[in-house]
Amino acid sequence: MIAVGSVVMNRVESDRYPNTVCGVVSQKNQFAPGVMSKSMNIATAPLVPVAASAVLQGERHPRVGKAKFFHAAWYKANFNNMHYVVTAGGNAFYEKRRPEKVTRRTPHPNSEGLTPQ
Repeated sequence: MIAVGSVVMNRVESDRYPNTVCGVVSQKNQFAPGVMSKSMNIATAPLVPVAASAVLQGERHPRVGKAKFFHAAWYKANFNNMHYVVTAGGNAFYEKRRPEKVTRRTPHPNSEGLTPQ
């Protein structure tokens, strides 16, 4: 959740995306359909306010860096400009770079529990 929140905040801080969390998350074709209206998973729902609060207070996933993109870790993308930085929570996070600047073309193994306390 912190990694996804980090991407959202990276977008909020960018001139290329809306300047609010709701604006970023509700953008068409950017996040899963219904993300703003579907019910949350009952098992993870209690963690959402805690994670959201932490992100809004400045916590970031240490390996997301400046990444503004992610997809499901199982998805095999075939683009030459995707530089993967971390895989967490079943999602692969990446930066778009010029092809010659990409040094990691495949997602990392999934990792959890990396955010600082």
